[in-house]
This record gives sequence, structure tokens and C-alpha cells, in this order.
Amino acid sequence: MTEGSQDRPGDFDALLTYVRDARGFDFTGYKKPSLARRIEKRLQARKVADYDEYRALLEKDPDEFVELFNTILINVTSFFRDEFAWDYLREVVVPRLLAARNDEQLRIWSTGCATGEEAFSLAIVLAEALGAEDFGRRVKIYATDVDEDALRFGRHAMYSPKQIEPVPEELRKKYFAREDHSYAFRGDLRRTVIFGRHDLIQDPPISRIDLLVSRNTLMYFTPEVQSRVLANFHFALREDGYLLLGKSEALTAKTDLFKPVDLKRRVFAKVPKRAERTVLPPDERATLLTPSVEAVVRDVGLDVVSVAFIAIDREGKLALANIHARTQFGLSQRDLGRPIQDLEISFRPVELRSRIEQAYTERHPVSLRDVAWRAAEETRYLDVQVSPLNSGTGECVGAGITFTDVTRYRRLQIALQAARGDAETAGEVLQATVEELETTNEELQTMNDDLQQRGMELNTTNAFLEAILASLPAAIVVDRTLRVQAWNAAARELWGLTTDEAVGQDFMSLDIGLPVEKLHAPLRGVLANGHGNRDIVRLDATNRRGRAVTTRVELAALHRGGSTDGVILLMETEDAE
Repeated sequence: MTEGSQDRPGDFDALLTYVRDARGFDFTGYKKPSLARRIEKRLQARKVADYDEYRALLEKDPDEFVELFNTILINVTSFFRDEFAWDYLREVVVPRLLAARNDEQLRIWSTGCATGEEAFSLAIVLAEALGAEDFGRRVKIYATDVDEDALRFGRHAMYSPKQIEPVPEELRKKYFAREDHSYAFRGDLRRTVIFGRHDLIQDPPISRIDLLVSRNTLMYFTPEVQSRVLANFHFALREDGYLLLGKSEALTAKTDLFKPVDLKRRVFAKVPKRAERTVLPPDERATLLTPSVEAVVRDVGLDVVSVAFIAIDREGKLALANIHARTQFGLSQRDLGRPIQDLEISFRPVELRSRIEQAYTERHPVSLRDVAWRAAEETRYLDVQVSPLNSGTGECVGAGITFTDVTRYRRLQIALQAARGDAETAGEVLQATVEELETTNEELQTMNDDLQQRGMELNTTNAFLEAILASLPAAIVVDRTLRVQAWNAAARELWGLTTDEAVGQDFMSLDIGLPVEKLHAPLRGVLANGHGNRDIVRLDATNRRGRAVTTRVELAALHRGGSTDGVILLMETEDAE
């Protein structure tokens, strides 16, 4: 920290809270001395006297956020940085992994990847060990960071001559191609490196990882946050997975989750922990089988609601959008799971994020009337209601938002006002307008009553869904194209994929321990035979812990409106863990 920066007046914590609320970057878990040191540079550059004044500057000049983030998120990286660690990785860790995995897929995670040099260094090491063909077939490298600009750079995989200087000449010729004044990483191998935004503090970890590389990232977190991040790393790694840290950091948080393999090179192995599982008695499990799943799917019929409706989960991500909302606001299934702040609907037709927080704080609906919205070359008017969604235990699990189109009512109001201004010549028009307005008022009252009832039903449905889905065995729902529509917590526990990773994907292309290709014919059979058709298949599989299990898969047709819309798959392992 520069001289005198500790004496800066103003509220430092309030500044961090503002940055989090305004842009979604939560730096409250970072070590305050190093964080204050970096923010101090921006205060000096902008000649600002205190933290409160700098917050006012951010409100007035949003472009300053970019400079602030670039200063805080210092992307210090290079190819094969700390060569002695890469030698150990190449000579010891990778051979051990290859010997343990035989022909299985390898999943690597590079956190805080910045502009991608570390991720592509990993790609080179593994391609050298496996050969290009096997590398492209077997390896997936997940490169994550919170800096979107750095991620965009990494996705292009274009580096300057100075940036690739640390790459040995023979590897440079083998894995890079000269393009103008830059070097591009080999295109046929580049697709194995998947870049994505991931916040280690807030986002769930990627699962079934063989090697997790997190170098000089933990050092910026407080011990409490480090403990949470390390617990996520432990969950992410397979039982015999490895963790590689940077040379400037160690496992500073007290933990029994990892043991040193080579302390000098900061290589650690996961300490396996046997998870305790609660198994329902057979008679209780039978009560929760297919009829309950069908009830769940039947109850999620929000497309029949006559107004646009969306649901936001407690993490601020879009959890649901009915057909009216998708049509009216240009949403799609791909937007489900995205942060609301990244979607246009968060600020148009009205700013939603502050209203959602207000509903959470006050624990009752927040209503907005006559919101003007310019759409399709005309101005329409909406009544917007933001309601907290509570589970059966009273816990707030998200927010439901309805958009009621009251354009007709608004136009009638305008017409009524104009008619009153010229009453002598528009008596008959006025009378007709009043009558129509009264009718409209009755319709709106009926609609409002219906919306309130729908809101109550929705709250009950959400609580019911949570309870049912939490109690079911592994349950997966696919549509007629065999794309995953639902994936519950038990499915995640069994196969290792999260809901975000599975929903929307082609079921037949999922990379899980279940031989999904053997389910193609049964799935098509259930879809073809229609109402009442079921099938039961037993398959040898490998669960997310790498254990061989026999899996009983029950397939049932999913019906809605008299047609077969998809298939429900219920999965239970018949072998003891």
C-alpha cells in the first residue's frame, strides 16, 4: 500500500459493496491490503481525495470500471511460467494420470487463466504425452476467469512474438502458426480448450477434474474465503486428482482436504473423503417414483399463464421464462441459467435488479404501474409485479416477475381524457368510452384476481417442486429431440454433471459414466408407442466417483395435452456404494 493510502477518508467497504451491486464483481473476499493498494492507484490516477468521492466518480463515469478492473485483476501470466513446476508436471504428474486413466477422458481445469497462456501450456504438455490424435479425442481443458476481456483474448489464441518467447523452439514450430505479426495456437487442438467466465467465490465448481491448476489466485483471498474455495476444489477433483498451486502460495488455510506430493513445486493430492448417504427404505422410495415425477412435470405448466412471467433464482440467474415472456422479450432456452444482469430484460422495459432486491428486503411484492415500453414501432404499457418466492420452510429462493400488458386500458384512459376536453362534440364517444372503460376495469380486476391466485399457486408449486425433486432418485427429462429438459440433484450426485452443464444438451452426447448410446433404441421406442408406454433397462455404468455400478433405468412417456412430448428417465444403482 502506498504511503498514506491507509489514511484515505471515506467508506472502503461501501465502495466494494457498490462495485459488487453495480457490476457483479465481488471483491469483499480479497485481502484488503493488496486490494486497497490497487484501488489506490486509480485514486491517484484520477486525483480523487477519498473512497466516497471515487464511488461518485464511478457513478458518473462508468468507463472507469474498466480501468479499475484492469488494475485489480492483474493478468500476470506467460507460457510455462515457473519452469521447474512444469518439468515436474511433465515428468511425474501427467504420466501418473495417464497410467491411472487408461483410455478414459482427461478433464483439466485452469482457474484464473487470464489470457490463456497457462491453459495452452497444459495443452502442449498433454499433446506431447498423448500425441495429437489421442489428445484431441481424450482431453478437455476448462480455462476460467472473471475477466471477460482476458477470456476473449484467450479464445482467439493469438499471441505476439514476445509472448511466445518462453515456448521452446521445437514446440513453437509444432504448435503455433505465424499469422502476420502474431502466432496462433494450432486450430485442430484449440477446440479442446474451453474458455468461460467463472467466479471462484460465487460459482459452483466444475466436476470430475483430474488436474486442477490454480496458480497465484488463492493468495488474493482471505483465509475464510480460501477455505470455501479449497472445499470446492476438493469437490471438483476426482479421488486421485492433483492440485497445482503457484510458487508464491501454499495451502495457507488450515485444511485436511489435500496432502503434499511435492511441496517445493506446490503439487498436492486430494485426500478422499467418503460421503455419507441417506438411503430411503424401499417402501418410501416406491412412493416417490414415476407418479410423482409426472405430477411435477404436469404442474410446471406455466406456459398456460396468460401473462409474461419469468423467475429469477437467489443467485440472480434466469431460472424460468414462459412462452409469453420468451416471445415478448426475445428470450430463448439458451438464456436460462444466465445472470439477469447480462440480459436486456434486466433494464428494459424497466430496471429490475433494484426492485428484486427491494422485494427480498421487504419480503412482499413490489408493483409498478403503467411502465412505458417501446416495442415493434409502438409504445406499449405494462404493469410489472416483482414477488419473492418462498419455500415451504419460509426461505426466500428467488423472485417471480409478471408483466401484464395494460396498453388497451392505458389507451382508453388517454381517449377518455381527450373526450373530456371536447365534451360538447364527443358526448356519444365519451359515453361509449366510459362503458368500455368500466368493462375493462372489470376485466382487469378479474385478471388481477387471477394473477394473485396464480402467484399463490406458483409459490406452492415451487415449494412442492423443491421438496419432490430433492427426494427423488436420479431423474432426467428429455424432449422428443432427446435434449435434456430437467436434471435433478440426485442425477448430479450420480453422474457428476450440474444442471447448468446438462440442461439443453443432447442426452446422447453427454459425457457421463452411463453408456447413453444403449438407451437410444428404448427412448425412441417409448416416444413411438405413445401413451402409457414404459420400458426398464439395466446397464453397467461408472458413477462420478469412478465406481462400477449396475444402473436400473426406468423410461416413461411424458404426456401433455394428449401428445407424447418426451421421456422421463428414473435411475437407481443396484450395487452398494
